[in-house]
Amino acid sequence: MSDTRFTGTDKYVATEDLMMAVNAAVTLGRPLLIKGEPGTGKTMLAEEVAAALGRDFIQWHIKSTTKAQQGLYEYDAVARLRDSQLGNDRVHDIGNYIVKGKLWEAFDSEQQPVLLIDEIDKADIEFPNDLLLELDRMEFFVYETQTTVKAKHRPIIIITSNNEKELPDAFLRRCFFHYIQFPDRETMTSIVDVHFPTLKKELLSAALESFFDLREVPGLKKKPSTSELLDWIKLLVAEDIPPEALNSDDPSKLIPPLHGALLKNEQDVHLFEKLVFMNRRNAR
Repeated sequence: MSDTRFTGTDKYVATEDLMMAVNAAVTLGRPLLIKGEPGTGKTMLAEEVAAALGRDFIQWHIKSTTKAQQGLYEYDAVARLRDSQLGNDRVHDIGNYIVKGKLWEAFDSEQQPVLLIDEIDKADIEFPNDLLLELDRMEFFVYETQTTVKAKHRPIIIITSNNEKELPDAFLRRCFFHYIQFPDRETMTSIVDVHFPTLKKELLSAALESFFDLREVPGLKKKPSTSELLDWIKLLVAEDIPPEALNSDDPSKLIPPLHGALLKNEQDVHLFEKLVFMNRRNAR
């Protein structure tokens, strides 16, 4: 088995405490529950852990309609009825109508995989509790075939949440928890450097200054995230926007160019425009 200590990758800048959290969860054999602002790299973390450790990556993206049973398996009774009406020989083996879920796929893996259960808080409140037994025992029973599916290897399980709803205490007790703090300026500089290694320092400095100033505007409904900063810088480079355009002392140019990559709703745009108007008036 390859090394199971995560130390980050060339594509993902992981802080020391995040690397410790990943490795602690692997050592304990417990799911790693990751919370943090949207756009702070929670989903990408799981992909990069799999890449760094040389493991298969399995993603189970949770929606509001997702049920825990779907992660185990689903029985396609409609297909079996159709085949029965057509006289298909497949109908005699009920196993032909069992559709494996992502958890079964992870349990079946020939090497320890990384299983991402993404945005668990999107589902019904009972969803996490419905998975407790399977995550504890690493097995489940298939009633239609009267067989037990057991994990060949305990998966490295990473669970993300955007804090849209509280998770049950019984579920939380079984997880190792880590909150991804929003990157400070130094960490953010490293993150941008990974994605834009040839970016001129003057533009990087001006972009970060403008970005962090914008995040500190009181009353913003949605603060711009890391992923939105990267989108914005990509546009600045594509449009050849000079650094001077981002740190101008001219009150009429306080709204950053291409700010639509950073501000994602009309309330925040109006709030920012109002602040710009007040700055212009005070500057007269």
